[in-house]
Parts: sequence; C-alpha cells; structure tokens
Amino acid sequence: MTAIPSPRGFAAAPHPAKIESVLPPFGSREIPQQPTIELERLYRKQRLAAGYRLFGRYGFDMGGAGHITARDPELTDHFWVNPLGVHFSRIKVSDLMLVSHEGEIVQPPEKAPARLNRAAFAIHSQLHEARPDVVAAAHSHSLYGKAWSALGRLLDPLTQDSAAFYDDHALFEEFSGVVLDTSEGQKIARALGPKKAVILQNHGILTVGQSVEAAVWRYLALENACQAQLLAEAAGPTKPMPPEVAKHTAGQVGTELGGLWSFQPYWDIVTEEEPDLFD
Repeated sequence: MTAIPSPRGFAAAPHPAKIESVLPPFGSREIPQQPTIELERLYRKQRLAAGYRLFGRYGFDMGGAGHITARDPELTDHFWVNPLGVHFSRIKVSDLMLVSHEGEIVQPPEKAPARLNRAAFAIHSQLHEARPDVVAAAHSHSLYGKAWSALGRLLDPLTQDSAAFYDDHALFEEFSGVVLDTSEGQKIARALGPKKAVILQNHGILTVGQSVEAAVWRYLALENACQAQLLAEAAGPTKPMPPEVAKHTAGQVGTELGGLWSFQPYWDIVTEEEPDLFD
C-alpha cells in the first residue's frame, strides 16, 4: 500500500492527555459528539486503542487475527485500524493508521511499519460502505465465538445479557477461507444487513456500533453470550425466554447508548492501568 501526503489535521504531533468520556443522561437518544472534527477524531482513536488493549486482555489475539475499525469523522469513507504485526496489548493511538475504502494507507503509523491486514480491509471497507450509520466494527478469532460459529446457528435468548442480540444478529453461512477479497466482504455486509452483529460460520463473530464503545462492548457481550449458551447446552436442555420477553429485554439492554455506558468501566480500568496507550 502507498502512503500519500497527510490531509488536514492528520500531521504527527504529541498526543494530548485522554479526552474524558461524555456520557448522555439516561433516556437520551443522542450519541455525544466532540465540539470539533479534530477532537472527535482523537476521541475515537483513543477508544479504538483502548478497545485493542481490551481485546489483548481478554485473549482475543489468536495469531494476530482480528481487527477493530473506526470511521473517520471527516473523511467518512476512510477508517482507522491497527497495523498488522503489533500485538493488541501494545497498540497506542500513534500506531493507528488511516485507510481509504480503496485500500490506500493515507496516514501511516508514527513508528510501527505500515502493514495493512488484507482481511481487515476486505471486510471492514465493505461494512463501512454498506452501513453509513456504523462508526465502528469489531472482529476477532475469540475462543467461544469460534466454537459457537461452528454450530451454524443463531443464539437463543437464554439470559438477560444474550437477549441484547435477540432478533438483531445474523448468520453468514458461506465460509470459503480467509477473507482477502472485497467481494467476500460484500457478502458479509449483506448478511449483516441492519443488525448489530453477525455470526460468521466456521470463522467467528463480528459486531458493529454507532460508536467505538458500542462495537467493542457488543463484541465482549456476544463472546460472553456464546460462552453462556455453550455451557448451558452442555449441562442439559435449555429454556429460552418467550419471544415477547426477549424483545422487551432487548430494548432495555441492547441499545447504542447502553453500549456507551457498558464500555465505560472497562475504559476507566484500562486507561488508568495502561496510560501509554495515549502515546
């Protein structure tokens, strides 16, 4: 990939201290935005770096596979992503690189080699193009997500937490090897449709959100839901919620703003314990 001159506002510069979270009041439906494009960009990048650190903590780092992306608030057909080969637990804001939907590295990392994960581009470029409402998307090869994906089924609403995905996740059944072509990314985007998550059969899980926080939190929650159902079914027959109860619960725990609130404690811990992520 070829690096091209930096657009306005992307020049390398010392990164300021963390931008504190702006949490909306309960009952609000508006996702808070920073007052300037530059601050909103940095806000998203800081949470993206924190998301990678969380993936590292939870062991979602199988062979370096996986990727989280954040749409740029100005160049909306570009996204920020990690460079291939840097462990998730070491990702810093300055390591993130800006990639166009054509696969050009528009802004390379400040120090790390500018290596683009081809699967990240093939999948995420198509998701961001198909879903203008999506700010972030998260995918990795986490253990329970992979195990559940091998069953080729949607999750049942067995618990309050798993009900967040009731009637709002999809199944992509056309596994054909490592996703290296954008046509495969288009198929995944079509399978996802307007939903918040997709189970990639024989592959793993993927989540999206209107904020980095929601996408990352949903990944943690979906992995946990896969683990819970695998354990429950191993123990014996399960008792899913009635559809009306599952639908009601989904409206309570599966919202975009719920993702912001749920992510916040993780943000507080990882940024306090690993402040170098802001470098």
